[in-house]
Amino acid sequence: MTALPLRERLAKARLYVIVTRAFCHDEPLTTAREAVAGGADVIQMREKDLEDGEFYRQALSLAEVCRQGGALFIVNDRPHIALLAQADGVHSGQGDLPPHLTRRLVGDGRLIGRSTAAPEFALAALAEGSDYLGVGPVYATQTKAHRQAVGLDYVRWAANWNRLPFFAIGSVNRATLEAVLEAGARRVAVCTGISQARDIAAETAYYRSLIVARHPDCG
Repeated sequence: MTALPLRERLAKARLYVIVTRAFCHDEPLTTAREAVAGGADVIQMREKDLEDGEFYRQALSLAEVCRQGGALFIVNDRPHIALLAQADGVHSGQGDLPPHLTRRLVGDGRLIGRSTAAPEFALAALAEGSDYLGVGPVYATQTKAHRQAVGLDYVRWAANWNRLPFFAIGSVNRATLEAVLEAGARRVAVCTGISQARDIAAETAYYRSLIVARHPDCG
C-alpha cells in the first residue's frame, strides 16, 4: 500500500504528543514508543537545552520509532536537525525562524508548524506558508511558564476560521480536554498529561477515544 503524503496524514491526525525529557515519567524513547502504540498520530521532540550532537542522536532514535509505528515525527525549532534525522517536519515558536525561512531550509516536502497565541499570529503563519498551527497555551502550563494563557476564545476563533489544521495546546489534560473539544478543537497536543502517566499507551488511547467520540470528523 502506498503511504499517504505528509499533508494528508496531517489532515487525518487527531492527537499530537510532545516529548520532553524533563516532563517524562519514563525515558523519552519509551514515552514516544508507548504513545505511538496508544494511538498518537504525531510525536514532537522538544528539548530546548540539549546540544546539537545529543539532540541529533536522540532524534534519530525517535524518528525510527515513529516510522515503525506510522506516526509523524516533528522536531522542535531545529530545521537542520530535522533534515539530518529525516524528520517529517519542524515546529517553531514566535521567537524562532519564521516559516518562510524555515521552508527555504527544509524544502516543500516537510511539514512546518507554528505556535500562535492570537488570530494575527495565525494569519501571519498562513501567509508565511505554515502547514498547521499550535493554538495556545489554552491554559497555563509548566512547559511554557513564561507564556500567558489565551483561553478558549482563541480556540473558538481558530475552529471557525478553519484555514489551517490546528492543535489546541497548553495544559490539555483529563480535566480540561472536554472543554477544549467543546470549544471546537478537533485536534489536541498533549505533553505532561500523557508523558507523566504511569501507563502511557492507555492514557494516549483514552485521549484519542474522547477526541474521536466528540468530533468523529477531523474538519
